[in-house]
Amino acid sequence: MARVVWHVPVTVSSTGTTALRLFRLRHGRRCAVGFSSPESLAALLGPDQAFTELGEPALRALVAPLGVDTLVLDPRLVAPPATTAAIPLAPAPTAQLQHR
Repeated sequence: MARVVWHVPVTVSSTGTTALRLFRLRHGRRCAVGFSSPESLAALLGPDQAFTELGEPALRALVAPLGVDTLVLDPRLVAPPATTAAIPLAPAPTAQLQHR
């Protein structure tokens, strides 16, 4: 049986420390993501996104102590839900009437 490897986004600090990048689902719950190929990871997160290769059991073992139990494979969008925030408008200029 072939070993399935996920390409998992990571961050690398200036000192060289590597950490898994976690994301949030629409309702706020944290999740880990993996991609089936480096190309699919780059398509969503950009070509400069660092990643590591992990099997699912290893990824689950790394995130379980953080309380993360949801894994998403090949997400199409990793973003907060769109909200309809009120955008304040500039006050309308007041018309100046001239009295004669």
